Amino acid sequence: MFDWDEGNVDHIAEHGISPEEAEEALLPTIHGLEEIPAFTSEAEEHAFWSTHELSDALWDQGEPLGAEELPPPPETTPVVIHLDAATLRQVKALARRWHRGYQALLRDFVAERLEEERRRAGQRHRERESSTG
Repeated sequence: MFDWDEGNVDHIAEHGISPEEAEEALLPTIHGLEEIPAFTSEAEEHAFWSTHELSDALWDQGEPLGAEELPPPPETTPVVIHLDAATLRQVKALARRWHRGYQALLRDFVAERLEEERRRAGQRHRERESSTG
C-alpha cells in the first residue's frame, strides 16, 4: 500500500513497529458484509481491497465455495504485447508490491484506461450537445 523509504522504516523501527504493522493499523476494517459495496469492475474491487481489510471475526465466518458456486471465468483472448525490459521490470515490481500477477495488473490497467476514455467521450458528447442546444 505504501512506498516505504529507508528513513521512514528506520523511524518506525525505533518504536518497534514494522511497515506491515503500520499499514495494518491504518487500513479500515470491515466488520460486516453489509459494509462491502457492490463493485462494477474488478479494478474497482481491487482498489477497495487495497485500502480495506476484513476483521478476523468476519474471516472466521467464511466457508469455502464449491466449484458449482463460483462464477464461470470470463472468456479471454490471449494477446502478445512487446514491452521494453525497463517497463516490464516496473510492471512486475508494482505487481509484486500489490500481490498481483503482472498480467492481471496489465489487464486492469487497460480496463481502467478504456473506462477513462469512455467517460471522456461521454463528456465531450455532452459538451457538444450543450453548445448546440
